[in-house]
Amino acid sequence: MNDASTDGDETISSDGQRLSGKSADKTQGSPRAITEGPGSVLGPYKLLEQIGEGAFGVVFMAEQRKPIKRKVALKIIKPGMDTKEVIARFEAERQALALMDHSNIAKVLDAGATDTGRPYFAMELVKGVPVTEYCDTHRLDTRQRLNLFRDICAAVQHAHQKGIIHRDLKPSNILVALHESKPVVKVIDFGVAKAISQELTEKTLFTAHGQMIGTPHYMSPEQSEMSGLDIDTRSDVYSLGVVLYELLTGKTPLDPRKLRQAGIAEIHRLIREEEPSKPSTRLSSLSNEENTVIAGFHSIAPEKLNRLVSGDLDWIVMKALDKDRNRRYETATGFAADIENYLTDQPVTASPPSTSYKLRKFAKRNKAGLTTASLLINTMLILIATSIWQTFRAEEQTKLAEQSAEDSKAVLGFFRNKVLLAPTNRSLTMVGLGINVTIREAVNVAEPQVEEEFKDQPLLEASIRSTLSATYKQLGDQNAAKEQNQRALELRERANKTKSE
Repeated sequence: MNDASTDGDETISSDGQRLSGKSADKTQGSPRAITEGPGSVLGPYKLLEQIGEGAFGVVFMAEQRKPIKRKVALKIIKPGMDTKEVIARFEAERQALALMDHSNIAKVLDAGATDTGRPYFAMELVKGVPVTEYCDTHRLDTRQRLNLFRDICAAVQHAHQKGIIHRDLKPSNILVALHESKPVVKVIDFGVAKAISQELTEKTLFTAHGQMIGTPHYMSPEQSEMSGLDIDTRSDVYSLGVVLYELLTGKTPLDPRKLRQAGIAEIHRLIREEEPSKPSTRLSSLSNEENTVIAGFHSIAPEKLNRLVSGDLDWIVMKALDKDRNRRYETATGFAADIENYLTDQPVTASPPSTSYKLRKFAKRNKAGLTTASLLINTMLILIATSIWQTFRAEEQTKLAEQSAEDSKAVLGFFRNKVLLAPTNRSLTMVGLGINVTIREAVNVAEPQVEEEFKDQPLLEASIRSTLSATYKQLGDQNAAKEQNQRALELRERANKTKSE
């Protein structure tokens, strides 16, 4: 059975240091060397080999000799690490595991203490590998991965029903082992678990203010907040979303390289604010070589994998990964139910967030930059309205006035869709997704489409060209402004000539 910190994932300590594997020990001083080893005997257990090591504990495969003979995983606190807080957390993990009885959660079997008084507990030995590694090694297709993922959700839901939040769900804590030739998921390591409504130990278990517990790549925004915000089961739902994202794309939503290079404050900001790409978008952004490798792990062609993920699976994952926990799946069961909907071709409950919601999120993240952008946008809209009014000011008949209103809607719609909300298929995205699209970039995207959109409405095209001219002038591009103005004059002349004929 693997320990939570045996892989390369980092955890963050209360003083802002990165913790990873053995290096984590240094944050607590210099613990004495581990005295136990293969051949050592602890109560009824004989240690066979070390199979894991974390910041505070070490895990051995051991043989239980009485009252029954079996192999177990034995977790022991390291020498010198047996502080009150560590012991309390250790006992909390033991109690959390003891509360649960689920086929997809590793069971606690026994507990005791070494001759020096350091506590240990014996767990079910899971001879498995991380779920992502298992899926890739066995080249499971998407449907098979989703079926395994539903078992993970079931295990997490069981923990939640027992009042336990895991708080460190990640592939290395979700193992897959073969049982009677069938893959079986086992969720392990409840070392940083939190009880929802009960005490896990009589000893004081205190998480210091400002302490960040967990693995940043898989951590929910509220878990990173460190502001006293109560952490509930939806934090685990977020982590499950990250795991599913990785199962589908081979990548985590946040770039590990960016996290490694960032300072602690920036790590917090990235977790709380950086909106991840949809899984299908992430796949399409990879190099051909990477895409081929990842698709090969799914036993499918790259273009087929992208099409498979695009749509319902995109929105299922993104619902779980919503920064606003009120918009996530309320339970792991709800998450699994939408996976079941997808697998059985039923409508899924997940759907793209509305434009208004995206814009509110964008405004909240970009208060300073939004002021300048709003000024330019408002100026553009005023110019559009003025230009339309000037074009039709001489038309007083009812029919033409109605047509003017329709034309106004068309122009405003064009600028809303082509300028204010730049399309994703031109390397820009809707502002609500958090990309810092500039007005200049948006105008450059929209301008080539004007002629096609209004090819049979020269006066409307002329009005838009005039607006583009004014916009380019504000942006300081006099040549582009002059070109748009000249094209507007030519269009008006052509329209007047056609009318006189």
